[in-house]
Amino acid sequence: MTTPNYRALLETAIAEARQGLAEGGIPIGAALYRHDGRLLGCGHNRRVQENDPSVHGETDAFRKAGRQRSYRDTIMVTTLAPCWYCSGLVRQFGIGTVVVGESVNFRGGIDWLREHGVHVVDLEDAECIALLGDWIAAHPEVWNEDIGAD
Repeated sequence: MTTPNYRALLETAIAEARQGLAEGGIPIGAALYRHDGRLLGCGHNRRVQENDPSVHGETDAFRKAGRQRSYRDTIMVTTLAPCWYCSGLVRQFGIGTVVVGESVNFRGGIDWLREHGVHVVDLEDAECIALLGDWIAAHPEVWNEDIGAD
């Protein structure tokens, strides 16, 4: 099985993050792909827009992908390392690969995912780092709310 072009898949998540930013939300985007590169669903963090703390980028993409018989051969692509909530989703449903745009602004659960056999690829993408880093600097209180920090 050939490895998909992870950077190309990340573009979908980045477009979703930009859309979230344009809507006045937190610029985090995600997409769920089959290992063959077929897009199943994409989404972005909409906690602010919908006043719903459960709508993270990964959960939005997961919901939009709809039911799948198995998630083992899927790839969750996200602009930011998944938080504990989204890392739990990855483990619960056995998503085999997580591609992370960046983990500089937030490390999330990527070490835990790796310890439990999830293949995690951190692309250390400069655009992802700047997009969220600039937003956090301008909105620290909303960011702390998003990650559950006081």
